[in-house]
Amino acid sequence: MSEFRFLHTMIRVFDLDKSIAFYTEMLGMKLLRKSDYPDGKFTLAFVGYGEETDHTVIELTHNWDQSAPYDLGSGFGHLALGVTDIYATCDKLRASGATITREPGPMKHGKTVIAFIEDPDGYKIELIERK
Repeated sequence: MSEFRFLHTMIRVFDLDKSIAFYTEMLGMKLLRKSDYPDGKFTLAFVGYGEETDHTVIELTHNWDQSAPYDLGSGFGHLALGVTDIYATCDKLRASGATITREPGPMKHGKTVIAFIEDPDGYKIELIERK
């Protein structure tokens, strides 16, 4: 067993409340903790499907003085979530207002069924069907 364990990934978000709502209400994660850092002028919110002691989570970082959405750059790819019925999941997400950027279907050159959605800041989230 490795001495390392993946703890979290951090993304910067422009509208923290909107991002928390997306990850908790649309994707079913829980808000695990949220802390303001007035001296640093930022807030950290951690969301995930289980407690940080046992699960990898997402750290949403909101810088209070950010006046416009972040430029996501070309280095970041996507987050990935496993789902049991990708078509029903996409229908439900679409009905809730989520942006589907790639409709569900087999990936190119493979058989795995995937789809892509975007969070409020434009971060890509790949949905992978896992039977």
